[in-house]
Amino acid sequence: MLNNDTSKQPSYQHWLASLLLAVVAVAGCNTKNGGSGSSGDIPSFSLAWSEYPSWSVFGVAHANKLIDKDAGKMGPIEEKWGVDIVLKQLDYDSCIKQYGNGDVDAVCITNMDILSPSLGRSSVAVLPTSTSNGADACIVIGINDLDELKSHKVYGLGRSVSEYCFVRNLQLNNKNEAEYQFTDKAPEDAAVAMQTDPDTTKAIVVWNPFVLETLRKVNGSKRLFDSSTIAGEIVDMVAVAEQSLEQPGGDKFACAVIDTYYQVSKMIDDSLTRDETLLALAAKFAPDLTLEDMNVIVKETDFYETPELGTELFTGDKLPEIMQQVVGFCSSHGMVDKEPTIVYGSGDANLRFDASYIKKVQDAQ
Repeated sequence: MLNNDTSKQPSYQHWLASLLLAVVAVAGCNTKNGGSGSSGDIPSFSLAWSEYPSWSVFGVAHANKLIDKDAGKMGPIEEKWGVDIVLKQLDYDSCIKQYGNGDVDAVCITNMDILSPSLGRSSVAVLPTSTSNGADACIVIGINDLDELKSHKVYGLGRSVSEYCFVRNLQLNNKNEAEYQFTDKAPEDAAVAMQTDPDTTKAIVVWNPFVLETLRKVNGSKRLFDSSTIAGEIVDMVAVAEQSLEQPGGDKFACAVIDTYYQVSKMIDDSLTRDETLLALAAKFAPDLTLEDMNVIVKETDFYETPELGTELFTGDKLPEIMQQVVGFCSSHGMVDKEPTIVYGSGDANLRFDASYIKKVQDAQ
């Protein structure tokens, strides 16, 4: 028998309202668990990184639970900024390709290698992480000076910071690049060639850890020159697509990445946590490296470990001069189809160096 007492039956409107409240409650629970941008509550952005001392900090940050590398999960720094950081660890070339293709929002990259992708995807350098201050080196066997080097092939990665370091040191010594035989070879292959067959491979230009490994393993090997002569010219950094920064939460993503970098830098500077942090970097960067090696590496890979140092670089007078030098090299060596437009601060350009996100992190401390 039907109950005709409608006063005790929930109305359709009441039932619908209850259902909507339940949906909202579930969405709230998902937000607390670190839902990605697809939930509409917490925006999610991706950062591609490869193993290198000042970029491996992001892997260490995940290992130390400062951030969580996976989509939909968040560490305290992500929760602080209200953004989900997705880390994508790749080899360096793949990082550049994925960024250029628009597959990731941000990338760990050098001031040289960002030029080409910025032509097709307007980019903003938001954070300098380090500069090569000896980390890139020309290692030789039985060669005493640049004049003797002319008679030998010099193996290193063409159209890269290795060739840049090589050419700049020739220029500083008033030597003619055309008289030298720089020969394209991947750094790991060049290092192995010298380590296994030093009679035929007498000169290489590589970066750490290949520098330290080769010097340690090959009797009679030595540095002929290195990037300490051009400290400040090769800049490792984080670049974010302008379009990603303009999305809701894009500025918070940049700030969270910057905050993460400085948190790990503090762990390196703190005597109580320095050794374990350096060894954690080594585990991500090159497991065979010792603590002594890592102390050398972070000296030769000079970190911009504080907001003051990062801001000084991005807002100072030297960077425009450096970038003019870098762009000229890339243009003359076929690394870019045309020279990108570059500005410092705000403005429309292919590439911007913007210290304002560093300032936001400082203000939030």
